[in-house]
This record gives sequence, C-alpha cells and structure tokens, in this order.
Amino acid sequence: MPHITTDDGVKLHYQEVGTGIPIVFVHEFAGDSRSWEAQFRHFGRRYRCIAHNARGFPPSDVPEGVERYSQARARDDIRAMLDGLAIDNAHIVGLSMGGFAALHFGFTYPDRARSLVIGGCGYGAAPDQRQKFIEEAEAAAARFEEIGMAKAAEAYALGPTRVQFQNKDPRGWREFAGQLAGHSARGSALTMRGVQSRRPSLYDLTEEMKKITAPTLIITGDEDWACLEPAILMKRMISSAGLVVMPNCGHTINLEDPDAYNRHLDDFFSAVELGKWPLRDPRAMAATILGR
Repeated sequence: MPHITTDDGVKLHYQEVGTGIPIVFVHEFAGDSRSWEAQFRHFGRRYRCIAHNARGFPPSDVPEGVERYSQARARDDIRAMLDGLAIDNAHIVGLSMGGFAALHFGFTYPDRARSLVIGGCGYGAAPDQRQKFIEEAEAAAARFEEIGMAKAAEAYALGPTRVQFQNKDPRGWREFAGQLAGHSARGSALTMRGVQSRRPSLYDLTEEMKKITAPTLIITGDEDWACLEPAILMKRMISSAGLVVMPNCGHTINLEDPDAYNRHLDDFFSAVELGKWPLRDPRAMAATILGR
C-alpha cells in the first residue's frame, strides 16, 4: 500500500492516477482519499492526481497525542506529499478541513502552489460563533469515543449542510456515510480536538491572505451557511481569488454535484495553465458605490 513518511515519522497512505501536471486533493473531516473518486476519474485522464488520507485516517497512521494533530501539521503534510513524490509544485485542491489546509499551504509555501482551490472553508471562523464551535467540536470528539464511529457517523452525515447530498443522491450519500462509519474513532477524536477546534479563525488571518498571489478559486455551496461569509472574506483579501457559489448545494460539493464541481475546476485549471487567471484590478476595491 503506497505511503510517504512525514518528518515526524507518520506514514500517510495515498492513491494516485494519471500523468501530467499534478493535482493534490485534500479531503474534509468526514471524508478520506476515496472522497475524490469522481475527480480522479475525470481529471486523471489529463493530470497526475494524488490524494492522501490525513493522519488519523487509516490506512494512514493514527499517532497518539493531540499534539501530533494541528493546522500546521495538516498544512505540512501536504508539503510532505510533494516532497515524498518529488513534485516541485502542484494544484492544491482542498475541501473543508482540506480547504483550510490548502489556504495555510498557500500563504506558507507560495512557491509550491501552482494554484489553490479552497472549498467549503469557514466552519468556526465567525468571531461570534468561535466558542460554540469549540464546544461542538469537543462534544463530537467525545461522542466518537463514547459510542464509536458506526453510530456517530449516521448523525454526523445528516448535518444541516449534508441533507442536500442525501436528497439529491441517496446512494451516493449512503456510500459517503458508510465510509465515514469506518473511520477510526480515536483518529477522528484527535483530529477534531487538535486540528478542527484549535485552528485560527479566518478573520485572524487576513494579513496572511493578502500575501497569496497564486491563482485561487474559492468554491462553496449556497446552503453551506457557515462558509458563505468566510468565502466573501477570502475573496476580498486574496487579490488572485475568484469565487464560485454552487446553487442549491450544501457542504460536500465535490460529491453532491460532481459534474458541476469538475467543470468549475476544469475552467479554472485551463485559465491558470494559459496564464489567463488575473490578479484583481485595484480599482475594483474603491470605496465608492457608483464611481466618480
């Protein structure tokens, strides 16, 4: 089973398909590398597609100790994948937890990001929701440990921004929920405590966002409520960012509406490779409504 080893000795399982310009897909908390199957089938025809299971998500290692899990570790595990596979730079595509990791990767390792796709990024970011998010993250971690993933997954997979997926594609949703049920309860709890609840708010990262110049696509569903305002924040702060809001979609956009999601990424990658993805004209940020 293919894996690379991080600088702190954690083995990360990955899968790979295709040749050409590399795309690294970084999964959400409720997913794993299998969540990108629809993207592997589509983009693997023309790109080198790579997806890894985050630490805590078997068959990747589940290291003990919450200090082994953090936003910085998630970010650096992307770098470890690139280093381990001898890739200089790649399109970095992340969803939710993976979207946060892609954002942090973009402003920390600008030379390694050919582009960034930041999807479903925003949970726990709103300043007035910060404490509530931390409390909910701890409650979720405790539930994973107390009742196990098989029972906890059913409720988690029916959150208010995932019922859209169930309604559109019951079979696809059932597969997603079944994969979630097979995750490590211990790894999920450690990830929830170490990565999710401790990551900095997006509203505290605006200066770092301003440093990003890599072509960036921010993409979210219009019923992914916690991610809508943060998406606009990132659009404002990142001068190379475009924003896509997918209609009638929840959180799991790459699974819920894979055809539309893939088209948006196709158009984005094509513009990037042709050198046609723009930096924003500063005049677009003038503090007037009608202009002068």
